[in-house]
Amino acid sequence: MSDILPLQRFALMRRGFAALCVVLLTALLAGCGFNTIPTREEQAKASWAEVQNQYQRRADLVPNLVETVKGYASHERETLQAVIDARARATQTQISGDVLNNPELMQQYMQNQAGLSSALSRLMVVVERYPDLKANQNFLTLQSQLEGTENRIAVARRDYIDHVRAYNTSLRTLPTMLWKWLWYRDARPMPAFETAPENSQAPRVEFNQ
Repeated sequence: MSDILPLQRFALMRRGFAALCVVLLTALLAGCGFNTIPTREEQAKASWAEVQNQYQRRADLVPNLVETVKGYASHERETLQAVIDARARATQTQISGDVLNNPELMQQYMQNQAGLSSALSRLMVVVERYPDLKANQNFLTLQSQLEGTENRIAVARRDYIDHVRAYNTSLRTLPTMLWKWLWYRDARPMPAFETAPENSQAPRVEFNQ
């Protein structure tokens, strides 16, 4: 009986020491940036999801916007059809967080979104010629929603760019670069936005009353 108690104490001490080592090792790894790469990757993916949410919200406004404008300017068929076609292209490509390291797909997606921005800008120029349309309550509501969505798109894009910059930097700077080589060899840089200057501005949605 006397021999069992020391053995039990020793076993308890070993378990306690092992638990302490795990805690210390976890703290050491965290302090050395072990989790930085996956953490920043998830932040970038989450911010990209918000970008897509806001672009989809804008696309959802387009059908009602087109129908409202058509009620006052039905003969502007070419401009209206251009918006419809641009919306179709903008919604045909979706990029999940798992394929954000595909620059070609990203470029296609952003070109389609820029195309919708350009088509909406031309539509707003047409709207300026129709005072009754600009005074329509339904149109004013859509105008306000579109303006708010464009602002949220700008914020979401900025957040995504910031998170991608932080993630990409962690792949090529110490000490996180060492963790990439040891543990995260599949990690790849994510593309930021590359939009032509003429398409970098959101469509203007304020009107002279």
